[in-house]
Amino acid sequence: MTLDDLVEVLLNKGAVLHLDLIVAVADIPLIGVSVRAAVAGMETMLEYGMMRHWDEATRAWAERSVARRALDLREGERVLSRMAGGHLLTGGVYHGWRPGTVYLTDQRLVVLRDEPREILWQAELDAVRQVRLKPERTVGGEERLRLEVALADGRRELLSAREPETLHDLLSRSGAGRLAPGAAAGEEPAVAEGHLWYEEPRRSGPLWRGGRARLTASRLTWKSPVDARPALVLPLTDLAEVGRAPGYGPAGEGSVLVLRTGAGDELRVAADDPARWVRWLESARPVAAAG
Repeated sequence: MTLDDLVEVLLNKGAVLHLDLIVAVADIPLIGVSVRAAVAGMETMLEYGMMRHWDEATRAWAERSVARRALDLREGERVLSRMAGGHLLTGGVYHGWRPGTVYLTDQRLVVLRDEPREILWQAELDAVRQVRLKPERTVGGEERLRLEVALADGRRELLSAREPETLHDLLSRSGAGRLAPGAAAGEEPAVAEGHLWYEEPRRSGPLWRGGRARLTASRLTWKSPVDARPALVLPLTDLAEVGRAPGYGPAGEGSVLVLRTGAGDELRVAADDPARWVRWLESARPVAAAG
C-alpha cells in the first residue's frame, strides 16, 4: 500500500488502532503503554457520531468570531445565527436580489454584503410583526422557500437564506415573528431536534451517517454537518408506522428505528434516546394525518 492509498483509507473509512507496548531494560519490563485510538478524517468522524460535541462547539465559536469581525455589533449585542442569503430590492430603478450574509442577533435582522462592505437591509426585531415562509419558483423552475418579513410600518420585505426554515424558527423563538392563524405547515416550529444517525442508501451499500434531525408537525428532516441540503425529507403524512429494530445500531443495542411509509418504503435511523424519538414521531404523525 502506498502513502496515497493509506491517506485515502484514513480520510474516507478510518482505522482503529489497538497498540500494546512494553518498554524493557535488560529484559526487565518497566513501562507499559496501552493505546486504543480511532484515526479518520473529520467528515468520517462526524458521520459516525464521533467528536460531534467538539465540532458543534468549534463551529459556534468560529461563527461568533467571524460575525463579530464582519458585523459592527452594538454594546451587548449577540449573534444568534449567520448564513448566506440575500434581500430582494423592489424600490427605485433596480429590482432584483442582492446577495450577502444574513445575520440574526438578539436585537436586529441584518443582510450584509462583504465586498464592498455595505448593510443591504436591516430591521429591529421589535419592529417585526410577522414572519412566514413563502414558496417562490425560480427562473430554472426550482421551487425555493423565501422568508417574508412584515414590519410595523406596513412594509413586507423578502429575504433568501441558505436555511430558511432554521432562520424562520429562530426568529419565532426570539419573539420577533408571530405566526398568523392558518399558517402553512412548513411554518410550524420544531417539535424536536437532536442528533440522529441515518442509514443512507448508496450504490456500494447503505451507510450510517451522523447528523442533525429536525421534527416539525409536518415532516422529519435530517442533514449531515458536511451536507449543504437535507439528505432526508419525510413528510409525516407519508409516515405509516414507527417501530424499533432488534440488534445493535450506531448508538448501541436497540437504538435503530424503522420508519415505514404508506408507499411501502422503509427508512432506518438510530438515536441515543430511541424511546423519546418514537414518542415524538408517534405524537406528531396523527397531527399531520389529520391535517
